[in-house]
Amino acid sequence: MKKITGTIASPKGFVADAVHAQLKYKNLDLGMILSDVPAVIAGVFTTNKVAAAPVLIDRAIVKNGQAQAIICNSAVANAVTGEQGFQNALKTQKVFAQKFKIKADEVAVCSTGVIGLQLPMEKMVNGISKLSQNGKPEYFAKAILTTDTKCKTINFESEIGGKMVNMAGVCKGSGMIHPNMATMLAFITTDVKISQSLLQKMLSEIIEKTFNQITVDGDTSTNDTVLVMANGQAKNQEILADSQDYQLFKEMLTEVCQHLAKEIAADGEGATKLIEVTVKGAPDDLSARMIAKKIVGSSLVKTAIFGADPNWGRIISSIGQVATFEVNDIELKIQNELVLYHSTPVTFDNAFLSEKLKEDKIKIVADLNSGNGNGQAWGCDLTYKYVEINALYTS
Repeated sequence: MKKITGTIASPKGFVADAVHAQLKYKNLDLGMILSDVPAVIAGVFTTNKVAAAPVLIDRAIVKNGQAQAIICNSAVANAVTGEQGFQNALKTQKVFAQKFKIKADEVAVCSTGVIGLQLPMEKMVNGISKLSQNGKPEYFAKAILTTDTKCKTINFESEIGGKMVNMAGVCKGSGMIHPNMATMLAFITTDVKISQSLLQKMLSEIIEKTFNQITVDGDTSTNDTVLVMANGQAKNQEILADSQDYQLFKEMLTEVCQHLAKEIAADGEGATKLIEVTVKGAPDDLSARMIAKKIVGSSLVKTAIFGADPNWGRIISSIGQVATFEVNDIELKIQNELVLYHSTPVTFDNAFLSEKLKEDKIKIVADLNSGNGNGQAWGCDLTYKYVEINALYTS
């Protein structure tokens, strides 16, 4: 597997484009991904019971197992918009399908932005008319952004089934991030040949250890969506379960998902630091993941990291809140500095560790000495800027 430079349209048989449809005052706000042929599609969606209209439509598309395009707008979430919002999403599908001469029920629709606003359909229709198969694929990553400070993309290639295959990923997400899943959209394209059922199984497993292990602010959104399209244009031998090719492809998809998840965590609204928590020695992997996520999601931990305060007591408190087993032999390291050993405080240089906590990537490692379970989670610090951004979000 090799990391390469590319766009979401780098895999064979994909094109992408984006335009300014005037949903925002300025900047790109409407983008598309289009496959030359129908592709198998897998997806995972928000667990929020108030799901946006696009989520309802895309769930049905994933259930049918085939799609040829994704259209995504920013600025307006089309969530909590009633029947009109649902019909607007269907109209978006239909207008896009007519332009590119594909089936409307094979067009996934995604939206992100302010909840409760109706899509301005005249602008949407006009924007769709400007999208082109000969457009600029690098624009797509920009068009889906809201409060994000940067584009988040990744590309890999690997030899699978006797052919060189490509996988590309792009995502957005900065606030309202607390999956299962979060205010995030992620799109992955690949030219590999694989069945829909196998792709869906693989994605569902990988999500648990990647996108579902990030948190920014503890809020789960109405629009969260991860979609993977595989169009088979690499012409590899079809990937079969439990084969060597299966393992290679799973590693590739895991790497893409983990990279995008960490990019979202690092770009949390107002964030200055990426926090990576590793928990070892739990009774099982699930326990380790849940404890890691609790630590990285703690407002007290996040603010301590922002203030470069090596207050390890906040970390220990988080562990105790969610552990379902006795925890009495913890080894804790912050920025590779040992602060707790056999659940007993260790003398360390407070000023030195405080300086290390001013770095832009913070690592916390907790060994619970209670089993073989391991897990990781990613998040960011909680800053004054986060409050400012969200206090003025719709202003």
